[in-house]
Amino acid sequence: MKARQVRELSDEELEARIRDTRKELFNLRFQHATGQLDNTHKLTIARREIARLLTVHIEREHAHVGGGEG
Repeated sequence: MKARQVRELSDEELEARIRDTRKELFNLRFQHATGQLDNTHKLTIARREIARLLTVHIEREHAHVGGGEG
């Protein structure tokens, strides 16, 4: 998911997506640890997805707290 698409999500959708992606990352790590994960690049993709989601989430929190400035 691109950053532009993430910014278009509502707050509830964003939080749900963060939760789902963290679960997915946990499952990928578990598969990797047990030797069942064939494509380890999925770990990188999931981590980057979480970073994008959290970046937008934090930006929104700062906008709400700061009164929309900056």
